[in-house]
Amino acid sequence: MLLAVLVTPADTGDRAAAQILLARVVAAHHRLELVWADGGCTGSLIEYGLTALALVIAVVKRSDDMRGFVVLPKRWIVERFFAHLMQSRRLVRDFERRTASAEAMVYWWMTLLMTRRLTRPRPSRV
Repeated sequence: MLLAVLVTPADTGDRAAAQILLARVVAAHHRLELVWADGGCTGSLIEYGLTALALVIAVVKRSDDMRGFVVLPKRWIVERFFAHLMQSRRLVRDFERRTASAEAMVYWWMTLLMTRRLTRPRPSRV
């Protein structure tokens, strides 16, 4: 389930964008306590999450001794989300000129995905 979307220009760093996104998410979802992040979200972002937002940011890192493809805990959820987004032809490439319209396309596709899941016939429990 998608909580928030933030599309930024290419010259915006991940940590700066994550601060903005986390502030939006915490404002909308007050019960949020734990956020999983990749190795790029370390340092000042973790301190910002604890002090300003009262969030615990757990970084999922890949260890140096792993070779080849290894499924990391919780990171597969993000990769599955990106795979769902890439099913939309409009989101495969960056066709949008404005970040607001790119965010709208992501919300549109996730709304479509969630309505498909809700209307999918479920097996009867007998």
